[in-house]
Amino acid sequence: MARLERVVRMSVEQPLWRALTAYRVLTLIYAVLLAGFRDKTYDRPWVAIAFLAVMSIWTLATLPRVAGAASCTKRFLGIDLAIALTGILLTPLADFSAQHVDGPTLPSIWTAGSVLAFALKGGWRWAAFASTLVAAANIVERGEPSRDTFHNVLLVWVASIAIGYVVEVARASERTLARALEIEAATRERERLARDIHDSVLQVLAMVQRRGSALGGEAAELGRMAGEQEVALRTLVSSGLVPTTRVSEDTAEGAVVRTVDVDIDEESGPSECDLRTLLARHAGSRVSFAEPGAPVLLAPGAARELAAAVSAALDNVRVHAGEGAQAWILVEDEPDEVIVTVRDDGPGIPEGRLDQAEGEGRLGVALSIRGRLRELGGTAELISVPGQGTEVELKVPKVSRGKAGSAR
Repeated sequence: MARLERVVRMSVEQPLWRALTAYRVLTLIYAVLLAGFRDKTYDRPWVAIAFLAVMSIWTLATLPRVAGAASCTKRFLGIDLAIALTGILLTPLADFSAQHVDGPTLPSIWTAGSVLAFALKGGWRWAAFASTLVAAANIVERGEPSRDTFHNVLLVWVASIAIGYVVEVARASERTLARALEIEAATRERERLARDIHDSVLQVLAMVQRRGSALGGEAAELGRMAGEQEVALRTLVSSGLVPTTRVSEDTAEGAVVRTVDVDIDEESGPSECDLRTLLARHAGSRVSFAEPGAPVLLAPGAARELAAAVSAALDNVRVHAGEGAQAWILVEDEPDEVIVTVRDDGPGIPEGRLDQAEGEGRLGVALSIRGRLRELGGTAELISVPGQGTEVELKVPKVSRGKAGSAR
């Protein structure tokens, strides 16, 4: 079956990078307006104009650099922080009274953008490093730190470290969620393989074992070997020794979940399938088939899985109820769901036998029937009374809540 690899990306921090981009532009405009509408002119206006021009060109030219963690390199961060520190230290040169009067520095709150970039890129440790340098520059610029200076420095320091810590937690959560989704996908694939193996290989091995034992001689030895392989294969399937799919992390766009199987052939095929055409093949002298007069439409994947579950139920009838048992298949097309009932007139299932069979690795009901219905978002109910036969009721919603109806 043709399959492709679909990549699902998860990134909690990406909106933070977009917010940082907007923050840098807005704070640049604020710094320019603050300098242009101040109460008194600068003592050396050319210093302020030159710095604001450099800061404006740098901010606008490097907007793509703060689009994500991958583009925000260490070199960019170093230059960006250096520009912010230079603006702080140049403030007394442009305004001689800056050290004696509490007022904004040349870059003003634009400086916080540089510190936040460190926090988003490297977490709280990088944020602490950058904010400490900014604090030192502010203290040097003021000469003697005032209460307002201390307040502003502490605010930037605490805020940047908090944001850096939140980013680290978000990244760890993304990796954990990606891993959980990968394990879930691997489990679903293991169950699908187990169902397919049960419906094909294990059935053949079991038949070879029974016929070999009945024939005797060399055939009995062949049957014994087939029985051993059946037990080994059942153990392998039930233990889940299927390698999990890959988990990777893209530092630019967050955690990545890969290898989500999609049936390419089905995507280009019909969107709905008549379930009756898949179930009619089971009709025969020992199996009666009752169907509605109108088509019973389901998604192709859901129809195939439901038909496979019915086939597994009929296999159980032949194996456990005997070749002479009579079976009936009833299809009901309800407004919101499709109900398929498989009933036989066999001896029924003794109480506790299903749990015992599952413990022995015989997964016909657990995987081939209930597992398939669970994937489709439906249910499988088994009713059996010793001496009165067995009834399996399969219900599938027409809009599947699982993936099997749309991605198999």
